[in-house]
Amino acid sequence: MSGGRIPRAFIDDLLARVDIVELIDSHVPLKKTGANYVARCPFHTEKTPSFSVNSNKQFFHCFGCGASGNAISFLMDFNHLDFVEAVEDLAAFAGLDVPRENASATLAQDKVDLQGLYDLMGRVAEFYVQQLRASAAGKHAVAYLKKRDVSGEAAKTFMLGYAPQDWQELAKRFNQRELLDAGLLGSNDNGGLYARFRHRVMFPIRDKRGRVIGFGGRVLDDSLPKYLNSPETPLFHKGREVYGLYELLKKNAKPPRILLVEGYMDVIALAQLGVDYAVAALGTATSQAHLELLFRYTSELVFCFDGDNAGREAIWKAMEAAFSVLQDGRQIRVMLLPPPHDPDSWVREQGVERFVGHMQDSQVLSDYFFGHLTQEYNLNEMEGRAQFVNKAKPYLARLPDSLFKEMMFAKLQELGRVDVAEKRVVPDRFPSRPPQKNSRPPLERQTLAMLVQNPGLLEVLEEKGVDWEGLDFKGADKFKSILKVMLAKKPINTGVLLEYYRDSVDEGIVKQLMSTKLEVPLAGIEAEFCGAWERLLEHAADVRFDRLLVKLQREGLSQQEKEAFQKLSMDRIRK
Repeated sequence: MSGGRIPRAFIDDLLARVDIVELIDSHVPLKKTGANYVARCPFHTEKTPSFSVNSNKQFFHCFGCGASGNAISFLMDFNHLDFVEAVEDLAAFAGLDVPRENASATLAQDKVDLQGLYDLMGRVAEFYVQQLRASAAGKHAVAYLKKRDVSGEAAKTFMLGYAPQDWQELAKRFNQRELLDAGLLGSNDNGGLYARFRHRVMFPIRDKRGRVIGFGGRVLDDSLPKYLNSPETPLFHKGREVYGLYELLKKNAKPPRILLVEGYMDVIALAQLGVDYAVAALGTATSQAHLELLFRYTSELVFCFDGDNAGREAIWKAMEAAFSVLQDGRQIRVMLLPPPHDPDSWVREQGVERFVGHMQDSQVLSDYFFGHLTQEYNLNEMEGRAQFVNKAKPYLARLPDSLFKEMMFAKLQELGRVDVAEKRVVPDRFPSRPPQKNSRPPLERQTLAMLVQNPGLLEVLEEKGVDWEGLDFKGADKFKSILKVMLAKKPINTGVLLEYYRDSVDEGIVKQLMSTKLEVPLAGIEAEFCGAWERLLEHAADVRFDRLLVKLQREGLSQQEKEAFQKLSMDRIRK
């Protein structure tokens, strides 16, 4: 499939075609209860069903953990897919091909054929496997793997191969343009082409769908660099990928923890011994993207790097990324290995049981962080405490607003003996009134929620006409913004509407409206909406009248405001 944007019209049509109940029922068995379908939530552990799917509105919502969305959102969360992958899978479910937009014919010719590159990488990986098993030179790679105690089963699981010494071997077998695009060929100053990987054990890097997107290669002699990774390509971005994730997820789609190590061989050695939940960063510092990717599959990460200075420095460099992703419900541990061990050598020396026990007893990130800094600075001196606070505070400031952040600042204040607490900021949400127990939603929320959950009511509203100036109340700007989008897009159902707000600042608000309990039977929704709309306009008129009256008494009104005030006064008299 070629690159290019997926047309919005296709996404709307896809969401209109697919019944979310059928889709989710194919992954999680649903049971009909009243107007909805329910199940135990697939996104958190629970004993009684709180996961609800609404066929009329085409969205799901869990009243336990708060997960919600449309059919695309479900596939993204359930199968750990990105947006494009989820659309492709949903299209396959519906039996449709995904079209792509191109800005121009010229641009279309310049675009990289992504599907062609995926196919090429798969064929090259198979070629490397064949070279490992059958070529004379491949025996050197086999000998190296045997020396590292890599079994034939592990080599098959991780699709290990061998890149021959010949500079031109790949170019003779595969399309040169595609090899260049895939980062498998390089070019010298004279324009000559050469294979990037030569006489190396090859480690295919696969994405979560099992497609080969890059390679790592280890030399079989003393040449440098010892390890070499694919360069950045249209398929491969090392700052966003980890080695071994595909193999891990095949064993367990929802592991209780994931171990983050440094090397390919660490992942393979641990997997052979039953610790089959390790992945490796790809020769780069641990990034926020790495951690966000891994937290999609588990709630606990364990950093397990080499016990030398470089490994300890790598852990500290990961702190910045770690603090950016640590929110309530997520945990990171730090497992320090004794020098000069790496995970491969340590597990072989100590055994799996002691390795796992050491991992389970490892420090939580907060203890490691404060322990590291208290060793660095003398907290018995004012100067040392000042340096300590100045070093720690920027890291803590990166934490998402949460109870954990408040506790971290409290610990910093305790150790630094100075007031460093940050006030927790709660973002404004629409509407601003706090909900009251056993009460109906505020009128403006109730009215807009009826529209969001029943977009067909837009026809009623268009017949009535919308007096935009008359919508004057607290939260009116947000109310009108959502209403204008609905009138412009005319979504066929709530699932389609929600897609317009994906990744926007108002996505959370629309999801709140989507899951607001209305307790209005479907047969009476139009009458209820009409009554609510009239009451909303009356309330807005009262608000505007009161505001203009105060302004009249304080500073006077403009001519336009006088006319509005007079009209509002006459309307009140008529009542």
